[in-house]
Amino acid sequence: MKPSSSSSLFMKSIKLLSRIQIRSTRLFSTEIIDSSSTTNPKIFDRALKRRHRDRAAWLSNRRNDPLIDSVAENLLDRLQDCKREFPKALCLGGSLMAVRRSLGGRGGIETLTMMDSSLEMIRLCRESELELPDREKIETLYVVGDEEYLPVKEGSLDLVISCLGMHWTNDLPGAMIQCRMALKPDGLFLAAILGGETLREMRIACTVAEMEREGGISPRVSPLAQVRDAGNLLTRAGFALPGVDVDEYCVRYGSALEVVEHLRAMGETNALVQRSRLLRRDTALATAAVYQSMFGAEDGTVPATYQVIFMTGWKEHSSQQKAKRRGSANDIFLERAKNSTRNELISFSHLRRKSYAIDLALHLD
Repeated sequence: MKPSSSSSLFMKSIKLLSRIQIRSTRLFSTEIIDSSSTTNPKIFDRALKRRHRDRAAWLSNRRNDPLIDSVAENLLDRLQDCKREFPKALCLGGSLMAVRRSLGGRGGIETLTMMDSSLEMIRLCRESELELPDREKIETLYVVGDEEYLPVKEGSLDLVISCLGMHWTNDLPGAMIQCRMALKPDGLFLAAILGGETLREMRIACTVAEMEREGGISPRVSPLAQVRDAGNLLTRAGFALPGVDVDEYCVRYGSALEVVEHLRAMGETNALVQRSRLLRRDTALATAAVYQSMFGAEDGTVPATYQVIFMTGWKEHSSQQKAKRRGSANDIFLERAKNSTRNELISFSHLRRKSYAIDLALHLD
């Protein structure tokens, strides 16, 4: 009797644990969609990127960055094209302060959650909130978290914003899937990421200098998504009505060293796992010289290109436009095209006769 009772007790405990596990995966948007997601390669060092964000919080010192402010403004302009409001919103790490400054009451946001992996950046955002005018202040929550493991309940948000932050995630499709799961039906996802043409001048200069000085190249600039991949990312994440557009920003600097300083202030320096840990002094000076000689202008400035990919996606809802099922059409397109062509020819011949009659009347007069 004892063995049977113990086995039944063991089976009951297993069932209880399975129920708890199912409930937890339904509560949060971090549920594992695919078993292969646990074996994703680690491209970026997330701990290093967090330290970069800490340094950026100290270097920025609440100063406005025209580039980041322009990207945030263009991203939030899409809220003005929406007729509905978004009471609960989440702003993911990246350009948090620029998004908060540019929000300006758009989207009808009542509660805003600002999340970043850097504690120093969250502290800076909280201090900057006190400087906003009273008419722009809303209920704001601050969370230290990671975009790869979104600590948000499923179906609890109306809007998710990510401005220049998600291109540092190791599993970008997985992060976007979690954002979709965190949204309510008909919720909106807005994101801006750096595209593959970003810092093309820096890539060329680094390649030429390293080939000359060291006889080989190492990854100095992080790999970024291409424009053609953005639409596929939205579709793969399950978003409805996906939209993608691209802007390029050209910023001019006094020298190549100022480009590096600006990247540090933005928290956009190299965080590859397979990065080279050593940069020789002669290679760095050669890179600056090549940069100046190949891309320098007459006034001594050098350009840096930033390609920004803007992505828009909605969580599915019955009120959204949907394409009809393939094969459900009742009309034959060829017949409709023939009828349309015949009607156009008749209309054209009628216009020609009318024009000829007018010309003839004018000639007779």
